[in-house]
Amino acid sequence: MKTFQYTIREELGMHARPAGLILQLAKEFESSIVVSNKGNSGDLKRLMSVIGLDIRYQDTVTVTVEGPDEDVAAEEMLAFFEENL
Repeated sequence: MKTFQYTIREELGMHARPAGLILQLAKEFESSIVVSNKGNSGDLKRLMSVIGLDIRYQDTVTVTVEGPDEDVAAEEMLAFFEENL
């Protein structure tokens, strides 16, 4: 299992565009990828699950990746967050 935390720098937070893009990226991996925010968790492979977390500017989220390709998946997820959020 791989875990990282990230503080959102995008002023609009996790809105529909980055949520849709991260969903596409997450679906490339076999591993389970879960994001947690303020005590709630959502599957990064399900759009409404992510949108429902109401991730906003300066929220610190925790991303947990678990599965056969977790090393690569965690690395690419972190890169996505750094580039887009």
